[in-house]
Amino acid sequence: MGRRRSGAVTLTDVARRAGVSVATASKALNNRSEVADATRSRVRRAAAELSFRAAAAPGPPAAARARTVGLLTDERDGRFSMQVLLGVERSLGGEGMSAVLCDARGDPRRREHYLRSLTAGQVDGFVIVGEDNDVRPSLTRDAGVPVVYVYGESDDPADLSLLADDAGGARLAAEHLLSLSRRRIGHITGPESYRATRDRLAALRGVLDDHGLGLAGGGPLHGEWSRRWGRSATRALLTAEPRVDAIFCGNDQIADGACQALAQLGRTIPGDVAVVGYDNWTALAADCQPPLTTVDPGLERLGATAVRYLSAALDGHRASGVVRAPGRLVVRASTGPRDRAGS
Repeated sequence: MGRRRSGAVTLTDVARRAGVSVATASKALNNRSEVADATRSRVRRAAAELSFRAAAAPGPPAAARARTVGLLTDERDGRFSMQVLLGVERSLGGEGMSAVLCDARGDPRRREHYLRSLTAGQVDGFVIVGEDNDVRPSLTRDAGVPVVYVYGESDDPADLSLLADDAGGARLAAEHLLSLSRRRIGHITGPESYRATRDRLAALRGVLDDHGLGLAGGGPLHGEWSRRWGRSATRALLTAEPRVDAIFCGNDQIADGACQALAQLGRTIPGDVAVVGYDNWTALAADCQPPLTTVDPGLERLGATAVRYLSAALDGHRASGVVRAPGRLVVRASTGPRDRAGS
């Protein structure tokens, strides 16, 4: 039987030929005790037939080292991926795993390099982190090891994607404002091209419809994810609808800008206008004037959950589909009862 060049062979090829999972093939080649001798021999025979050569990672032999997770992100500023990483790191010890952070910076060539180099015996699986909850092409076949997608949905339904529940977060914000008797609620958010933007808007409108209400100002205001846009859009919103009594913002930066504009316009927060942000960027939310009520999408929890799913996949229990993790509302001083004069 002809042999393929080792550079073209992945661990997935070996597992397929041996009739086992990728996780089992990895354990067999790393000489782990939980693999039966017959299975180990079959995997090694398949590897030899395919001329598979896994490059050794620096440090102790594979049999002695802990499982290693590659954390691959494309996010340029790292604000979301670092929260996921914190959750990953806090869960690694309990699973006997360590992590290698790989920043592709949105460059497909860098991404391909990391996938190729780190799957050559250096990592046992990947957590791949998106930046906008949107659908992205699957990288599982190229990785050749188990993969869990976080804050970005794989387009392959056989993959497992863990997403923040943007619709659920928007419902929390809307229901909170309605519970404070706010009825003229405006929405200032980011570009409509973002899936998160669309999902939050649809959920907000659904809650308002259930109460016989529409968006103040006639519709959402779409712009960049910035304080500058928050200030500009708030002025435009209050020009169109001077009696606005609440603003739900697409992120905390927009909300901070909205608070700045409201203060400049002589509106009190929350007496005249309540403001809710999104992301719970703690340093910004706590420094906002007043401190900002915001939705926490739970990215650290997503990271911890990814480790559990990846550990299970490495043990041969692979999950698939989409899991949306609920967020939570963090209430601070920017929301509260209306002043009587504003009712």
